[in-house]
Amino acid sequence: MDYLKIPSPCYVLDEQAFRKNLALIKSVAERAEVEIILAFKAFAMWSAFPIVREYIKCSTASSLAEARLAFEEMGSPAHTYAPAYSEMEFPEIMRLSSHITFNSLSQFERFYPETIGKNISCGIRINPEFSVVETDLYNPSVPGSRLGVVADLLGDKLPKGIEGLHVHMLCENNSYDLEKLLEVIDTKFSKHLSQVKWLNLGGGHLMTHKDYDVEHLIAVLKKFKANYPHLHIILEPGSAFAWQTGVLVSTVLDVVENRGIKTAMLDVSFACHMPDCLEMPYKPAITGATDAVEGKLTYRMGGNSCLAGDYFGDWSFEKELKVGDRVIFEDMIHYTMVKTTMFNGVSHPSIGIYTCDNEFKLIRKFGYEDYKNRMS
Repeated sequence: MDYLKIPSPCYVLDEQAFRKNLALIKSVAERAEVEIILAFKAFAMWSAFPIVREYIKCSTASSLAEARLAFEEMGSPAHTYAPAYSEMEFPEIMRLSSHITFNSLSQFERFYPETIGKNISCGIRINPEFSVVETDLYNPSVPGSRLGVVADLLGDKLPKGIEGLHVHMLCENNSYDLEKLLEVIDTKFSKHLSQVKWLNLGGGHLMTHKDYDVEHLIAVLKKFKANYPHLHIILEPGSAFAWQTGVLVSTVLDVVENRGIKTAMLDVSFACHMPDCLEMPYKPAITGATDAVEGKLTYRMGGNSCLAGDYFGDWSFEKELKVGDRVIFEDMIHYTMVKTTMFNGVSHPSIGIYTCDNEFKLIRKFGYEDYKNRMS
């Protein structure tokens, strides 16, 4: 890929890598006899949905906007879950959804009557009070969590109309973590599982990671299904679909130095365009660079917003960075594009696809009107 021929800044989806992930996901679904659907919360690049539909047919939404995107661009009703629904939006959400999961019993009691006769399967989110996620920001099982219903509040018998259970406790985890989660669910919710038709295991199943044990995943799912043969099992990973499928192309605009620290000032922002780097936090890989090595040319990466903390570092390079050099942040498609902001009015990265024919296709370029129209 010739990055000099790609506009900067730009998110670039690699179609070949994307199709490789999709093929693996489809294979897991077929071999384990489960349904795997795409979670828009991690990947909502709808220009790529025609590719997605060659492998999987459905998607999950967490808002009215995502449900509409599922209906209009994926071409199928959404499996919808939101922490809370409003009276104003719920009628439209029903029109766009095949499944609706409620976060609380009170929300179910309030809205379930409206779904009767509309061919919608309703579920409730459960909280098994177990998680392997270490970062509290991404952990739905922290004490006092607002997400899901704990086992003792469900009682012995589920309310009439609940056809499924939904659990989301993983975050880019492996099959062994899923196995632990299923053991907890089996212990705490066995009597409830016998009363429903489906179980949605949420996202966080990073099956396209190079170290993920796919065979173990399939075995775990088959074992669980053998214990509950009546259940339709659903997984809704997000990161797994777009894992290692694209980059964020940026350009060095300046190099500044303060007390021996050299910072490459870029035309992208960590705060605006790579927020998980600051929130998680995590250090992204840069093509051709390594973690800081003493004695080598080392730079901190600086974002182009005025936020003092809009920087990350340090990386070592083989040669001096100069104005105009490209800096390529790897694996920047999942949970990145969906979280961007236009704080400061900084230029929003373009969106493109590098096709299987080795051609770059520009999908969208952002400008002043995009910023202006968000403000009023």
